[in-house]
Amino acid sequence: MNCVTLFRHDEHRWLAFGQDPEKPDNVIDTNQYVICAGNSAMLIDPGGMEVFPSMLAALTRELPVEDIKVMFLSHQDPDVGSSLPLWRRVVKPDVKVYLSWLWAGFVAHFDRETTFTTIPDEGMEMSLAPDCKLRFVPAHYMHSSGNFNVYDPRARILFSGDIGAALVPASARTGMFVEDFNAHIQYMDGFHRRWLASTRARDAWVEQVSKLDIDILAPQHGLIFRGDDVKRFIDWLSKLDIGSGVAAMHK
Repeated sequence: MNCVTLFRHDEHRWLAFGQDPEKPDNVIDTNQYVICAGNSAMLIDPGGMEVFPSMLAALTRELPVEDIKVMFLSHQDPDVGSSLPLWRRVVKPDVKVYLSWLWAGFVAHFDRETTFTTIPDEGMEMSLAPDCKLRFVPAHYMHSSGNFNVYDPRARILFSGDIGAALVPASARTGMFVEDFNAHIQYMDGFHRRWLASTRARDAWVEQVSKLDIDILAPQHGLIFRGDDVKRFIDWLSKLDIGSGVAAMHK
C-alpha cells in the first residue's frame, strides 16, 4: 500500500494511505488517513477487513501502532470500518473511537466490545494534542444520514469521506493526486449523481465548507484534490444534478 505525506510541520503530520496493488479486484479501493501530533495519532476511516493487513503493514512503517490514540469513522459503511475489531487488537485498549451518535448501535455489529464516543449532529471539536485541534464537520446525507468530515485548520485539510470520491481505474492513476480536473470528472460524475440524493444537504455542505480555508480536500475513494482543484470540485458539485436513482421509481 502506498503512503504520501500531505502535510508536515514539526511533529504535526497528515499521511494518506491507498492504492494497494495487492487489493482484490472485487473490493472497492479506499484511502485511509492518519493525523499525527507528536506521539498521538488519529486513524481516519480505517477501512474494511480486506485491507487491514496491508494497511497495518504500511502504517507501522511510518509510526508505532501504539501511537494510535483515536479512531474516527465517518459513517457506517463496511469499507469505512469493518476492520475495527482487528485494529482494536493491535492498538491500546483505551483507544477512543468517534462516530455519529446515529450509527453506534449499527457499527456495534462490527465490534460489540467497542465503547464509542458519539458525535452530536452539529459536530464538535477535539484535541489530538494541545496544539492540534480538529473539527468534526457535519455532512449529513452526503451520502449517509449520519456523516462527518474532519477539518484541520492548521494543516488546512478537509477529509471529506465519500464527497469527492472517484472510481479511478488503475490505468488512469499516476499518483495520489488529481492532476487534470476536467479529465477526472468522468471517474466521479456517476458516483456523485447516484450516491448523493439531497440537494438541500448538498447546498448546506457547500455553503459550510466554502467558509473554510482548505488547501487539500481528501476523499475516502480515488484521488486527492489540492490547490485550485479544491474550489473547482466544490463549484462542480454545487451545480450537479444528483439523486439519479429516483428516476427508477417513476417508471
